[in-house]
Amino acid sequence: MKYNTEWKDYKIIATGGGMKLEKWGKYILLRPDPQVVWQPAFDFSSFNGLSAAYARDSNGGGKWIYKREIPDGFTVGWRNLRFSLKLMGFKHTGLFPEQAVNWSEMISLIRSANRPISVLNLFAYTGGATLACLSAGASVCHVDAARAMVDRAKENAFLSGLSAGDARYIIDDCAKFVGREIKRGKRYDAVVMDPPSFGRGPNNEVWKIEDGIYDLVKLTKGVMSDKPLFHLINSYTTGLQPGVLKSIQQLIFGIDNAFYDAYEVGLPTEERIVLPCGSSGMAVFKG
Repeated sequence: MKYNTEWKDYKIIATGGGMKLEKWGKYILLRPDPQVVWQPAFDFSSFNGLSAAYARDSNGGGKWIYKREIPDGFTVGWRNLRFSLKLMGFKHTGLFPEQAVNWSEMISLIRSANRPISVLNLFAYTGGATLACLSAGASVCHVDAARAMVDRAKENAFLSGLSAGDARYIIDDCAKFVGREIKRGKRYDAVVMDPPSFGRGPNNEVWKIEDGIYDLVKLTKGVMSDKPLFHLINSYTTGLQPGVLKSIQQLIFGIDNAFYDAYEVGLPTEERIVLPCGSSGMAVFKG
């Protein structure tokens, strides 16, 4: 498992009972986490300073229960990057802090390439990977189907002093956009993708990552340059093991054409354990 230890504005205080107690800047949140199957050491709901807790309902949704006033938006930072957060539906804040381990790796790869690097960031959400790549000097095409998330990514770039960077922000279906880029002859040196586990398209098309991930990765091969740098897949699907992501990349890009790594990503906790948070597959191309 890989994790990053550079966070100053974020930490996990405690875990247990399907919940994690976290500190985001000066606010303490209690959120569900399906990986936390062990018992808590104490009653998190009575924790001194708790700002808000997300309570699930019987229909699979839920709501935030506020213990103290929280502004509609607040910020946290990692290295020189700043992120605007807000409490949203389905327990989210607008940031996945475990991805810092991949941000760090992408920054290192781009800086050591010693050439201009173009990155295609698919399912790009609020722009964590976009900001990391921009900060390393890459150009980035940021693609997400949700306008609100793309707007937040632009705000994060502004907060991070990167709004003048070489970035395009596209609101579109990711697979359809990649297909059009291939036809246009547009190519990228790196691809980052963070596809959802499940979703529905505008015409009620059903997406399941287990059924669609291979074809999606195969499609992105057609948009990569003649001198690709890396290809990164992130997955939060519990049953999709890291080795599956590695095998997909090896089959599509060729076993001997890249260095492949597959791993769980996690977050260290004050309990001195590491909380699993998902899987990643990284292909770093040779030559």
